Parts: sequence; structure tokens; C-alpha cells
Amino acid sequence: MTNEAVSPGAVSPEAVSSAAAPPEALSPTVTFRCPPELEAIVPRPIPAVMGIPDWFKTMPAKAFSDIVQTEQMTVKKCPPFIDAMTFGFLIPLVTDLHVENETFTWQLDLPGGAITSYPRSPLDFHDNSQVIGTPLFDEDGFIIKFTNFWTIETPPGYSLLVTHPVNRYDLPFTTLTGLVDTDLYKDDFINFPAQWRNREFQGVLPRGTPVAQCLPIKRELWTGRFGTIAGDAISLLQETTTAPDHDPGIYRRQFRAPKR
Repeated sequence: MTNEAVSPGAVSPEAVSSAAAPPEALSPTVTFRCPPELEAIVPRPIPAVMGIPDWFKTMPAKAFSDIVQTEQMTVKKCPPFIDAMTFGFLIPLVTDLHVENETFTWQLDLPGGAITSYPRSPLDFHDNSQVIGTPLFDEDGFIIKFTNFWTIETPPGYSLLVTHPVNRYDLPFTTLTGLVDTDLYKDDFINFPAQWRNREFQGVLPRGTPVAQCLPIKRELWTGRFGTIAGDAISLLQETTTAPDHDPGIYRRQFRAPKR
């Protein structure tokens, strides 16, 4: 593929001169591949930082609180909220989905090609019995599955946490979360099951709507350690707790890791 998209935590080696930069300066790369006949048809995954929704762009940075009778910062000024939304890659819907009375229709004419083992439909469904006994089960509901036309490969030791687009509660569905070892399972398509939540939704879910967010994570064994806050940690806790009241930007300047 050419013109690789760059995301926090996933930068194309071509974007950095390997001759000029030491190996540790190169960020790991997530590689997306689609059937050659679809390269000019299906939209590419995009860095999540490029998929910020319009409601976030237009929302105010501050809002008046009737409870405390003063202006409060909104989530637009919350770095952890933003960092979660902009990490990794978003997988876009491949075509417009028309929804009327819980019936889905679309127009997607995919050409034939050398690779024939993938579905031609942008949407599939799971039988309700597959989630029976879980909170996802709804006698009258259904689980849809968004078709993905890209294989995804991460470097050795990295897996992909696939989940609903972070903080996108405006979408009429909720994508189920899964962890895929995409350094090993890299030669097949990963599709995205989702619960269709908004039974009242009528209209068009447009092409390009993010249907899943892919977060590369390094596989490591973790051990929990437990203790009490004591000594200098007490004063540090008190200072850190009160600091944002006097300096709202302190987390961004002092505690937020630089993004590449």
C-alpha cells in the first residue's frame, strides 16, 4: 500500500528515514491489506485522530453549572477523553446503509477478482442464540456484523483491541469488543459484530461512519502489586489532587505523554 495513514502509536517506516534515525526511533506499524480489485472502492482505515466527530468539534470548552453556579470545563478539555478517542485506527463503513423499520438496504456492487473467499455484502447478522445468556441477548433484537474488507497485521508481540469507536455514544449501534492476536492471525478478515441499539433509528448510516476502533497493544504478562499511600506519596497525592483547581492545564503540560 502507498500513502500510509499515520496514527499515534502506529507510524509508517516510510515516514521516517531509516538511514537517519536509530531503530528505536521507528514506531511500530499496523499494515492493512485489501483485495486488489477493492483498493479503489472501499474506504481505507484512518488514524482515529482524523475521525473526530462534528459534535466534539462544535461543543463548548466550558459550560455553566446550575449546581455549583460557575462555569465548568467540558470533556472537550479533558485529555484522557480525547486521547482515548484519537488512539489507533478507525474502520469506516464501506457504503451507505439505509434503515427503515429495522430493515437494512444498500447498494454495493463489488467486482469479481482473483480472491473470491470474502462476502460481497457490507452487513451480515448473528443468530440471537449466539449471545443467549449474556446481557446482549434480546428476544426481539438482533446482532449485526459489519463486514471488513481489510486484513490487519501488527508487529510480533502486538495484538489488536477491537472495540466500539471510543466515546461514540451517538451511533445507533455498539460494536462488541474483542482482542485479536493480529501478529499471528493476519491472513484473514476480522469482521465486527455489533448490537443494534437504537430501534427507532430511521434514515441513512453514511459511508465512512466508524464501525470499529482498533487499538494496538503490546502483549505482556502483568503482575498486580498492592500497598498503602505513605511517606512522600501523601503530600504528592494532595498536591496532585488540588493542582487542577488552580491550573486546569497542568495534566496536559506535566502528566500527558508526548504524542508522535
